[in-house]
Amino acid sequence: MTVSGSLTAIIKEQLQRALDAGCSFADARYYEEDSTQSLILYDGNLEGNYRRFERGIGVRVLKNGAIGFAATADLERIPDCFARALANAEAAAVLLGFPKDMGNEPPVHGTYKPPFEKDPFTVPLPEILNLMKTVDQQLNEKPVEHRMVRFHFQKRHIFYFNSEGSEIERWVMNPFANMTVMARDKENRTQRRSYDLDSDGTGPRGFEWVANPASFAAHADRIKSELSQLLSAETLPPARRDVILLPGQGHLQVHETIGHPLELDRILGYELSFAGGSHVKPQDIGTLRYGSEKLNAVVMIVENSPGTFGYDDEGTPQHQYYLIKNGILVNVLCCRLDLGEANAKAGKKVVERSGASARAAGFYKTPIDRMTNVCVEWGSDGTLEDIVRATENGVILDMPVSWSIGSNREHFHFGCEIAWEVKDGRRTRVYKNPTYQGHTLEFYNSLDMVGDRSTWRLVQVPNCGKGEPNQIMEVGHGVPVMRFRNVLTGEGR
Repeated sequence: MTVSGSLTAIIKEQLQRALDAGCSFADARYYEEDSTQSLILYDGNLEGNYRRFERGIGVRVLKNGAIGFAATADLERIPDCFARALANAEAAAVLLGFPKDMGNEPPVHGTYKPPFEKDPFTVPLPEILNLMKTVDQQLNEKPVEHRMVRFHFQKRHIFYFNSEGSEIERWVMNPFANMTVMARDKENRTQRRSYDLDSDGTGPRGFEWVANPASFAAHADRIKSELSQLLSAETLPPARRDVILLPGQGHLQVHETIGHPLELDRILGYELSFAGGSHVKPQDIGTLRYGSEKLNAVVMIVENSPGTFGYDDEGTPQHQYYLIKNGILVNVLCCRLDLGEANAKAGKKVVERSGASARAAGFYKTPIDRMTNVCVEWGSDGTLEDIVRATENGVILDMPVSWSIGSNREHFHFGCEIAWEVKDGRRTRVYKNPTYQGHTLEFYNSLDMVGDRSTWRLVQVPNCGKGEPNQIMEVGHGVPVMRFRNVLTGEGR
């Protein structure tokens, strides 16, 4: 631990003070550094250049079954911060619904540092802009009318302490990058193609990832070519057909219809007033058929992902576990705080341990259940071309344009950037404005082909919103190419 000895002593003294005041648990997260930088280049012009630095501490105490939270950026006032958290817990206990319990866990000591070679925050701004301009120049070619290159970097250095004796030091390092090209089609409607920085799940997470031409810049020519095809394409006609999702679209399908509905706080109804609930009930865990036997959804430990952070904001080490195994719902995304309530409402033990899903978007935010690396295992049905050859009547879909999800995640409607028609085992033409829709369980039960490792990509999501007040969190989804049968696609007039 590199945090100062005096600060450590103050935090430990206050944790003991909380226990002496009758709390059953207390913890503290000290953010020594929380930095972000965002840059936007639009049509070659620097439209955005934002940099933020924050430092502070957030504390929680659990008393009489209620959580009290407080935070401060004034490190001289840490005792006052604990006092406010205690007062908040005592006030919340008066209106308590279900009493919270953190359970009993042994103390955890550890460190986590993601693999990276070049800290983006040490790279001179001219060097970053030169890279962005190089990509922009590659995009600046007919028929492109407008183009955008966006970089976003995160770095955090966090120390965690709790009243059980846990002490954890960890770093966060996440680069995000996107390029988009746009032009008007023959009907004067804007079409676009885009690419978000992704990977096969391995490799470092520093500036070198973005700067590697094979990772990012090399995709410029492809999206220009595909935009050109869209400009003369027809709109996808409505029909039921097989849908082949590339990871660029499949990751959002998984995010919205597996990730969010399996967050335990949604299942318990705590997100209803803002982000919605879930069609899953506590008693469904362990029994609900969520999809076909081809569906295996896993919380993975992936080296190169913003959903990998070593330990969550309750000190639980990340571990790998199935959410859905051979189509059956077997677990959920959860923190320690809600386990007792879920098991009580199910009438049996349906969740054994925390899924290390407690995450907060800053020192002044309280941890809530969040997605981490919610992935779908690759299968044994071959490459993308193998799946295409096995498809009689279908479309390949990529990259979301729009999405509409039921409040309980029970049904969905997505619009995508591009579709490739598949007829009798081969690609025949490009369609624009493709859409598809369905019911979550029916859709996943129609999954009949899952691509192999070559089709699996780790896609980053930098802006998952949840919580009230809202918290923006970064996650990762590793997904293979997947084929779903007999899906309603396109829009009738």
